[in-house]
Parts: sequence; C-alpha cells; structure tokens
Amino acid sequence: MASFLDMGIEFLKGVGPQKAEALRLELNIHNLGDLISHYPFRHEDRSRIYTVSELSSEQVQVQLQGHVFLKGVIGQGQGRRLTALFRDETGEIELVWFKGIAFLEKSIKNGALYRVNGRMSLFKGKANMAHPELDWVDPNAASQKVQRSLVPVYPLTDGMRRRRLDNRFMAQLTLTAVSHPDFAVPENLPTAILEKFKLPSRTEALRELHAPQHIDRLEKAKNRLKFEELFYLQMRHLMVKGNRQRSFPGIRFDRVGDLFNTFYQKHLPFALTGAQKRVMKEIRVDMNSGKQMNRLLQGDVGSGKTMVALLTALIAMDNQYQVALMAPTEILATQHFQSLQEALGLMPVRLHLLTGSSSKKQRETILSEAADGRLQLLIGTHALLEDQVQFQNLGLVIVDEQHRFGVAQRAKLWKKGQQTPHVLVMTATPIPRTLAMTLYGDLDVSVIDELPQGRKPIQTALRSIGNRAIVMDFLKKEIALGRQVYYVFPLIEDSDKLELQSLMSGYETVTQYLPTPQYKYSLVHGRMKPEEKESEMQKFKKGQSDIMVATTVIEVGVNVPNASVMVIENAERFGLSQLHQLRGRVGRGAEQSYCILLSGHKLSENGRRRLETMVATNDGFEIAKVDLELRGPGEIDGTRQSGILDLKLADIRADEAILIAARTEAQAWLAQDELLMLPSSAPIRLELARSPHRTLWSKIS
Repeated sequence: MASFLDMGIEFLKGVGPQKAEALRLELNIHNLGDLISHYPFRHEDRSRIYTVSELSSEQVQVQLQGHVFLKGVIGQGQGRRLTALFRDETGEIELVWFKGIAFLEKSIKNGALYRVNGRMSLFKGKANMAHPELDWVDPNAASQKVQRSLVPVYPLTDGMRRRRLDNRFMAQLTLTAVSHPDFAVPENLPTAILEKFKLPSRTEALRELHAPQHIDRLEKAKNRLKFEELFYLQMRHLMVKGNRQRSFPGIRFDRVGDLFNTFYQKHLPFALTGAQKRVMKEIRVDMNSGKQMNRLLQGDVGSGKTMVALLTALIAMDNQYQVALMAPTEILATQHFQSLQEALGLMPVRLHLLTGSSSKKQRETILSEAADGRLQLLIGTHALLEDQVQFQNLGLVIVDEQHRFGVAQRAKLWKKGQQTPHVLVMTATPIPRTLAMTLYGDLDVSVIDELPQGRKPIQTALRSIGNRAIVMDFLKKEIALGRQVYYVFPLIEDSDKLELQSLMSGYETVTQYLPTPQYKYSLVHGRMKPEEKESEMQKFKKGQSDIMVATTVIEVGVNVPNASVMVIENAERFGLSQLHQLRGRVGRGAEQSYCILLSGHKLSENGRRRLETMVATNDGFEIAKVDLELRGPGEIDGTRQSGILDLKLADIRADEAILIAARTEAQAWLAQDELLMLPSSAPIRLELARSPHRTLWSKIS
C-alpha cells in the first residue's frame, strides 16, 4: 500500500534517527519506497561452503568456514592494515582489512569459528581475501541461524562504510521491509501485458529481488523489472515522437523536379546501392507525409551518406526551400563543400561555405543571400548557429556527425526556419541496434549497410613496434607504385606519463626511414591555424606530398582516393570507434588499401581485444557491438553525462530480447491508445505521472 511505502525510513525496525540520517545523506533514501527502489546490483550464492584446498584464482566470490586468528595491525598511513589468518582442515589463507580496523580488532574473537565471505585474490602468489564479511558460528548453539543462500549486494558509499553500515545492514533492512505484512507496491503494467508475458506482479518481483528464495524465481523477477524499466524508456521516446508529430506539421515536399532529375540522370558519379535507394524511399515518404521528418541516417565510413544527403537537399530545393548542412569541424565542413560543389558541377545551385575562417566580405555575402533566399545550400560549422545567420525559407536541416553537437545547438539551427524544417542527422559511427533504440528511440532510423561497388575490403594487420623497419619497407613499395600514406600519432608533444610517440618526435622517426627530400610530407595537427591545415591537406590531396603525418584531426572529413595505407602508431591507445574512423580514410579508390596497427609489446586484455577486432572485421556495426561490450553504453555518445542510460537493472548489451519486446509492446499500446485515455492504460498514466521525466537527449525538435 502507498501509505506503507511513504513511511519514513527511521520507523523501520533496525534503523533509528542516526542511521536514517546516514541513509538520507548517502543514498537519498527517505522512506520505504526509496529503500525498495535501491536495487541490488548482483546476488551472491551462499548455498555452498568451500574449503581452502578448493580455491582457485578463477573463483571471485566464495564462502568459507573455519577458524580466524588475529595477526595484528601493520604498516603506517594509507598502508595501515589489519591482518588475520583463516584456517580450515585443508589449508589457510590471509585475511586483510584497510578500514574499520579499531572496530574489527575489538569485535573479532581470536581463534573462533567463523563463516567468511569475500573475493579471493592472489598477492605475491599467495591466496588472500580483502575486506571479507565475518559471521561468528557458535559451535555450542542448539541451532545456528540459517543463512540466506542468495544474498543481494547493494551499491554503497564510502560514507556508509565509514559509519559501519555495510551490505549486511542494507540486506537486513530490505528483508525487513519486504517481509512486512503491509508490503505492497502499486502495479505499473497493465493486466494484459502481465498475462501476455506471464510476468509476476510488481510486489512479487520486488520481494524476490530483495529477499530471493530461489534462483529461477529471482531471474523471473529481474526480467519483469527489466521489462518494466525498458518499457517506460521506450514509452517516453515514442510519446515524444507522437507529440512532436502532432505539434509540428511538416512541410510537404510533394515534387521531384529539374534539379533532382538532372543530377540523377547526368551527374550521379556512380549507381546508387540498393541500401541508398531504400533509404531515399524512406526519406521521400517522410518529406511528403505532412509530418516533420526526424531521421537518423547511419552508415559505415564510405557507404555514401553524403550522396543521400545531397539528393535529399535537391528535393528540398526543387520545392523552393533552402538547406543548411552543419558539420562539427572546419575540415569536415570544407570537405563537404568541396565534394558537393564538385558533384554538382555547373548545375544552377547556389551554395556557400560558412566557418570561423570566412572573411568579413564572404560573411556579408552569405548573410545577405541566406536572408533574401538566393542562397539555396549553406554548409558550415557552428558558425551556422550565430544569430546573424537567418534564412528566408529554410526547409531542411542536415547535421553530420550529430553526436558532436549538443541538443540546444541542433534545436537552434532548425528554429531558424519560418516553418518547421525537416531534419536529417547523420553519423559515420555505427550504433548497435540496442543502443540506437535506447538513445534515439524517438527518431526514425535508416541504415546504409552496403558499400559502393568496386570497393575492395581494407586489409588490416597488427604489428609490434619491433617490426617498424618491415612496415617502412612496405610503405616504400606502396609509394613507389604512386600511392600515398597516412601516418597517425596520438599526441602532439611528448608525454612522460603515457610514453607515447608524439607527432613531432614521430615525424623524425618516420623521416629516418623515409628521408626528405626523396619523400615529401604534409604535417597536420589540431593546433595549426585553419589556413595552415587546409594548405597541408591540399598538398596531400593534389599528390604534392607522399605521406601525411597527422594526429586524429584527420579522423573524419579527408577524402583522398589515392591514399592506400593508414599506419596508426600506438594503436592500443585508441578506442575502437576512432580506429575504425581512421581506417576509413583509405579504401576510397579502386586499388587495394591497407591499415597497419603499430602497438607496444604490453597490451591490456581490452587493448588486445580492440586490435584483434580491427584485424578480424571491416564491419562497423560489428565493431560497434564489441565497443559496446568493452566500454559499456554509458561511455558511448556521451550518455553517461546525459543520464538517459541510468538503468538500474537492464543492460542493453545483454538484454536485447527484452528491449525489443518492450519497444514492440509500447508501440502496439500507443497505436491503440495514443493519448492513454482508455481505462486499461491507467497503470501507465499513473506511472508516467509518478516517476520523474528524464530528458531525452536524442530529441532533435
């Protein structure tokens, strides 16, 4: 009942005023409802007692029973610790505590029989357990208290531990709460959904989560709560999308005219792939629907997203509307301007480039032509967001590498239109299906999952720095064939901490093997002035240099079909997404291309997995899936800061089936009751009103 859940935490047996204050300050737990909502992050199976002889380094959490002998306090300052010896009939291990030393010294009965729970580890080849839980076993008691076989483990703060309010305390509190005869929570899923998926009630699921009786029932309880979590995440996404479509009628682009047809028939540089044609159909349906398009276009490096963007822009121009294309860097914006200008040739399309480097005269011309409607296509960086930039008839906004822009920035751009423009956001960083559904659930998603014909897969090799001479000989052979080479370093200046090759010292290393003036170089890094960068880029693009030595500033926006080799120094220091983006700078011509990953001798487990993944596949979506597994969703696309993935139980890496079911069910429910007005939708209405509304950071408009 709600009145029970609203009861102050201090009134629960075992709490009192001081502990209640700690719970409020440290865990934001004010009442029993807050306590029940503080989920355990795992459960320990304590149904088995191990012996010392059975232990191995692979066992993480174990339970032992034997005698504990205090050895005493050793060390000073932060190294001060209490040690004890645990012994059973098969052997012994060391126990160690770094906190709560004074309390433990007084409370541990020397030589007594204890049940010990903790994580076994090896230190200097010897088994030990740090900060184990101890439960005294009275050998003379008629009946020893039966221990729970499945023990929930809760998130705790250092402040809680300093007050000696440990996991045992939290587990006992939640057990007391869910065992109370008045314990009940409002159901937040409709009966039809509970019956369809055979889900336990919310009260049953929460009782089993906090006081599990059986592993099978615990799994069913967790799956029910995961479904609930993901169902409401998707429900909010879909309601935002529905509200946007009701609130913002879209401009109807109902004609495909001369610009599109002329370009398609006479200027299209290559036949569209099946994937590009499919995506164009999806976009055309959107723009002729009378609703605002909000579409995320995903495509691997080199898949032809820019061509789709240009064709979409031509449709907007054919309907007498202006187009704005925004890119995150000057290099990428310039690349888009040059490639679109080249593709359009002599067609009657007026386009301009606006960046921070644009001259005063250029800016005046651009601002004037955008405001009076003469300018049809404006490409630029954040400069497009300036208040002075105004359009007469903005009908389409295209945002490239959208994750590099904030929500407010994207919204500011589309608000420059007199009417609500269509929005197409693009990313060359493939997003796994589960993450796309979670982050961008309120957007329509199109995927270009096919490369243009004639592209040869890039061959990727992993080499240690000890093989540098062999790598350099290979570069000489490629350059002798008339090809060009990218050579990327992670830093600009030396770093004693990271011990990485810097750009400048790396440049000297490369020139020892490929000396000047026999080999010509371009040098590009983030600290150069834009005009210097552009000059070096143009040298390389025009074939006036053989090797571009650069930092990751060339990750996106550089298109040189003649470049056939990408060498990445200290490749283990780069993320998978970044490695894949860098590799995508080659393989843009008809010749075979190569990516060489140079690494140090010492690789972490994750570092080795990243590099082996790069060697094994060119599929950006497969790479993104591994990246999601290694880094977790909260570190991809800045979602940790946004809070959109603050999921308590669900893990989008492991719970894809539950996520898909939750989204499908949310879609079906809103299809039959868009405004949640039917009596059967009452649990959903109440839950949405009860729980705080998270900002949907993917929201474009």
